[in-house]
Amino acid sequence: MALTADAPDDPRLVTNLAGLPLRTPVLTASGTCGYGPEYAGLLDYRRLGGFTTKSVTRQERTGNPPERIVEVRAGLLNAIGLANVGLERFLAEKVPFLRTMPTTVLVNVAGHSTDDYVAVAAALDEHPCVAAIELNVSCPNVADGLMFGTDPVLLRQVVAEVRQALRRARLVVKLSPNVTNIADLARAAIDGGAEVLSLINTYVGLSVDVRTWCPHLGNVTGGLSGPAIKPLALYNVHRVYREVARDARVPIIGMGGIQNTNDAIEFFLAGASAVAVGTALFVDPTLPVKIAAGLAEYVTARGLDNVAALTGQLRTG
Repeated sequence: MALTADAPDDPRLVTNLAGLPLRTPVLTASGTCGYGPEYAGLLDYRRLGGFTTKSVTRQERTGNPPERIVEVRAGLLNAIGLANVGLERFLAEKVPFLRTMPTTVLVNVAGHSTDDYVAVAAALDEHPCVAAIELNVSCPNVADGLMFGTDPVLLRQVVAEVRQALRRARLVVKLSPNVTNIADLARAAIDGGAEVLSLINTYVGLSVDVRTWCPHLGNVTGGLSGPAIKPLALYNVHRVYREVARDARVPIIGMGGIQNTNDAIEFFLAGASAVAVGTALFVDPTLPVKIAAGLAEYVTARGLDNVAALTGQLRTG
């Protein structure tokens, strides 16, 4: 996929994730920017490393009952339930805009079965504007959302079948932290054919209304995101990098509570090759551009040629 922009790319920031070209190593995280038009007037896509759409499923989904979002201390609980327009409408109504986006586009794909994942991924693979498929096997807000993401055998199988169905698009697998050993899941995803890993998805959480004695969310539980989970996300990125991804030469997109350039740098040092901003976009939609600018300054100040020189350089002893 060739990128086009009015301004030349900054060599300090240009990143390649297993053949996936990024103008900067800072992307949007799935579920926080809709399908693209929603943030078009707020975020200059020409200065964005990559845009990840909200989840797309084979059939249209209305999602969970309200309330779907509640603010908690240092974070956000959401139980959207993968509400989306479904594959048919996505292709007819959303892909035309994606074709105009001057940045790398990743489409997040969710499903109830292997057939669902394969059908949606194969259909999207026919559209060159979709540079990568991000398999969402780790959503904690639907009844079977964690089925594939918590079982290494099932995960390897679904990733392998999707990989076989793709002829052009890169395959990214998004991992859940709601497991005993995330390294086992990372290894299964790579064995199945994942070219890039993204982690982490949200943690399962609960918030209670003390006036009514009821959960704040209609779904009872939701996915916790935001700065509260950053230390946990960093740990998971570091563990997957050290135990699996480094030797397999599979890059990681790190995410979870990133609010500024220093947060992003921590993820690079822990083992990420790129980062994604999610919940913080609700506070400042321009954060990915600001973080990228800060990264360029930091790289120069440290005497480095490119942000890639930071990956995995955490000093632990």
